[in-house]
Amino acid sequence: MTLQITGKNVDAGDAYKSYIVDKIAIVLEKYIGPEISGHVRLEKERSTFRTNCSIRLRTGLLVEAQGTGGDAYSSADDAIEHLEKRVRRYKRRLKDHHHGHQNGVQIPAEQSARDYVLQLTDDERDAEAKNDHHPIIIAETERGIRELTVGEAVMHLDLGESEFLIFRNAGNGGINIVYRRQDGNVGWVDPNAAQTAASGA
Repeated sequence: MTLQITGKNVDAGDAYKSYIVDKIAIVLEKYIGPEISGHVRLEKERSTFRTNCSIRLRTGLLVEAQGTGGDAYSSADDAIEHLEKRVRRYKRRLKDHHHGHQNGVQIPAEQSARDYVLQLTDDERDAEAKNDHHPIIIAETERGIRELTVGEAVMHLDLGESEFLIFRNAGNGGINIVYRRQDGNVGWVDPNAAQTAASGA
């Protein structure tokens, strides 16, 4: 197990590092096995501590969990509790998931896409930029779009902290989105299904 542990606005000391590594090892080796890697980040904002765990399993799945607390250790406990619930819920499905380096099967290639963060402002001084429809880009990252079944996409979404997941539908090859709804369910957007319905009408 390889974990990188960092701190933001706080020093993730050796005691915290040992604590979180031991906790994660107990949970994941119980359900998954030791062949994992990931990143744990401890953050502090005012009097609140937040532990963010991002664990890559040997199947290629990314499991994410966040926890908060009044101190570093309580935030770690909260994060580990969420992590264990997610891993336990999908234990059987993870064993049967063949998108990793197991049994000679390689992780499928990802299509790379640029992910931009755009600045929104009501400042009239930016009227010219608004008229040109060129919003200001304040951050840029890369996002991988993988080919998945809808069921696999929902599983990826549920194992992470993101509000949505963009994927290529293994059934029809189209770009699809699954997202978390406020009612607790998962929404699914498939433009290809709408085109098929329209052409058949």
